[in-house]
Amino acid sequence: MLAAAFELARPMLFALPPEHAHELTLRTLEAGIYPRAHAHDDARLGSRVWGLDFANPLGVAAGFDKDARVIDPLLGMGFGFAEVGTVTPRPQQGNPPPRVFRLIEDRALINRLGFNSAGHAAAFARLKVRTRSGIVGVNIGANKDAADRVADYVAGVHCFYDVASYFMINVSSPNTPGLRDLQAPAALDALLERVMAARGELMAAGRPRRPILIKLAPDLAEPDLDPILAVLKARGIDGIATSNSTVARNGLSAVELAREVGGVSGRPLFHRSTVLMARIYQATQGRIPLIGIGGIESGATAIAKIEAGATLLQLYTGLVFEGPGLIVRLKRALIEYLDHRKLTNLGQARGRRAEEWAARPLVP
Repeated sequence: MLAAAFELARPMLFALPPEHAHELTLRTLEAGIYPRAHAHDDARLGSRVWGLDFANPLGVAAGFDKDARVIDPLLGMGFGFAEVGTVTPRPQQGNPPPRVFRLIEDRALINRLGFNSAGHAAAFARLKVRTRSGIVGVNIGANKDAADRVADYVAGVHCFYDVASYFMINVSSPNTPGLRDLQAPAALDALLERVMAARGELMAAGRPRRPILIKLAPDLAEPDLDPILAVLKARGIDGIATSNSTVARNGLSAVELAREVGGVSGRPLFHRSTVLMARIYQATQGRIPLIGIGGIESGATAIAKIEAGATLLQLYTGLVFEGPGLIVRLKRALIEYLDHRKLTNLGQARGRRAEEWAARPLVP
C-alpha cells in the first residue's frame, strides 16, 4: 500500500528541488511512514560475509542516510544492510546549493554535495541508541580542511568501532578537492597502514574484529588498477565497493544539466562500474568480496552485477526513480533467477560472467 503511494507521490516529490525531496523522504521515514517487510527472506538470498549474516544482498548505499537518521526504517523496509555516511569528524556544510540535479531522461543524478555531514558525534549518538538489530556499515571520510586527512579516517574507526558492523573508507568522492589523490598507491598504502593499525590496537584491547572495506572511483586510469589492488591485497582489505559516482559524461541526453559539476550516479554508471568490478573480481581471483554499486534499477541489472562478481549490492539512485517497491521487485527477480537456473544460493552465480564483462571497454 505505502509502496504504491510512492507512485502517487512521485510527481509531488519531483516537483521539489532534489535536496528538499530527499529531506522530506527522510522525515517521512523518521515519522514511521514506510512499507514494512513482513515476510522473512528466502534463505537462498542469504549469505555469510566477513562473519556477518546477510538475510539478502540488497543494501542502501552511503549518501542516502548521511547522519544515521533512518537506519532502522531502512532495515525495516527489507534491506539486508544499510550504510551510514559519509561521516566526517567535525560538522561541515559541504558545497553551496544547488548541488543535486535530476536527469530524469537518463535516470541519473548529478551531485556535488561535498561531504555535508553533522559530524561523528551526531551520527554516533543515533547509532548508539538503535532499537533493532541489523547490519550497519559506517562510511568514513575526511573534513575538507583537515590538516591530516588520514587522521580523520583513523578517528572514524575509533569513534564508531562499537556501533559499526563494518567500515567503508571513502577515498573516491569527486566532490572534495584532492580526496581522490588518496587512491594513488603510495598514499593509499599510508592510509591503510594507519587505519589497519588502529583496528589492530582496538582488537588487542579485546574488541571484536571489524571488517574494513574501501570504495573506489569508476574513473581510475586502467594502468592504475593493478598497483591499487596490489596495495589493497597487501594490506588485507576485507572488501571493495565498486563504485562511487563518475565524473564522465558519456551518453547523457540532458545536455544542459550534464554541464553541472559533480558525480553522476544511476543508469549511466551501470556499464562502467560493472566492467570495473568484473576486472577487480578477476584480478583478485574472487577472493575479496565485492559490493556492486551503480545503476541497479531492475532484476536484470542486479543479476548482471552478481554475475560480474558482486557478493552484495547497494542502491540509491534507483530508489529515487523506482521507489521502495524496487526492493520487493529485486528480491523476486533474484529468486526467479535461482529457480530458473536451479541454484541453491546466489554465491553459485557470482562471477559466472566476469570474464565476459571484464573484456568489455569501460566506455561502451
